[in-house]
Amino acid sequence: MADRVTVIGWDGTPLTAAARSALSAATLVAGAAHHLALDELPARAERIRLGSVSLAARRIAAHRGTAVVLADGDPGFFGVVRTLRAPEFGLEVEVVPAVSSVAQAFARAGMPWDDAEVVVAHRRTLRRAVNVCRAHTKVAVLTSPGAGPAELSLLLQGVHRTFVICEELGTDRERVTVVTSDKAADHTWRDPNVVIVIGGSRTAPSSDTGWIAGREPATSPRGWALPAAEYGGDIWLGEGENDRLRAAQLARLGPRVGDLVWDIGCGSGAFTAEAARFGAAVIAVDRDADALGRTTAAVRRFGVQAQTVHGVAPHILEDLPEPDVVRVAGGGAAVVSAVADRRPERIVTHAATRDAAELIGRDLSEHGYSVECALLQSVELDTRAWREEKRTVAFLLSGRLPDRSP
Repeated sequence: MADRVTVIGWDGTPLTAAARSALSAATLVAGAAHHLALDELPARAERIRLGSVSLAARRIAAHRGTAVVLADGDPGFFGVVRTLRAPEFGLEVEVVPAVSSVAQAFARAGMPWDDAEVVVAHRRTLRRAVNVCRAHTKVAVLTSPGAGPAELSLLLQGVHRTFVICEELGTDRERVTVVTSDKAADHTWRDPNVVIVIGGSRTAPSSDTGWIAGREPATSPRGWALPAAEYGGDIWLGEGENDRLRAAQLARLGPRVGDLVWDIGCGSGAFTAEAARFGAAVIAVDRDADALGRTTAAVRRFGVQAQTVHGVAPHILEDLPEPDVVRVAGGGAAVVSAVADRRPERIVTHAATRDAAELIGRDLSEHGYSVECALLQSVELDTRAWREEKRTVAFLLSGRLPDRSP
């Protein structure tokens, strides 16, 4: 095992005294090509080109001597420190940090970033990173080849955002460009780069200056599955808008950050707003323009983001991006079947009769979903006289795709 492992962050500025001291004593140095070209590296030190951090960690673990790993920015922030500290390598590391590329990007933009989401985009995580950009008003994206500004732009189709693209930060070739998201795919961008994605409606600034990183202080009402009036609804839109049914649907779907939720038949907008409050990206679909207007008002009321699409399901669904979970509140078995063809991880819907529930359940089963069905009855009481005011009955159906479930 290496006698000592020091991880040095490099942000383009001259190395600190601590970093130079560690390098001068190194018998093995690992880093990218531009790190290995630094003048401060000892001439006799073994050099490892850092591609796979895991492979480098194995070589470092087998090395007898003093090892140094060079990394861009702060190596403890989405960096190599996590891999090097994995138990299988048995390495104890010291860290000499530098300014992270995210901090540099926001500094170039002259913006605070304690309220920003930070995501890493690789080919395998690009879709989830885009969903975070859909759902939040300020996101920093650490990109990679094949998952850069152009790919973000293409997957954000239909959602307007502003991109602040920071290329090769800390080098002589540094460049900062501001473009609208629909124009980013028209250019070739240099790696490495960080993209700050800004846009969407924001709530009014709170008097609270903030106490938690990654989000604005909570200003929306406390609680989930609130009555329709909390979302600005003042008309009865049927059993599908019942708050108890909505609570059960949310529980079955479990929307989360990085997910894309379809809300088909968005009605009052209550479900859309609540799914967005969990941090998920939401596309609300309805044939009724008034329903989309109510949904837009509801998400603004709660300070969250959602995209609305006017059209008739299932045809309008063909051009929508792939969902993770879906609520079907309108359209019946034909829409549920079309949704199941897209293979989301989970689907929830409801039916007014047992025959309709059986038809939907059979179709979900034929698509490979594990199906649950429950008869939900909700009775509202006037607590002044303890008299029944309203009774709703609905069959709740949920389908889970086993091969996609964690």
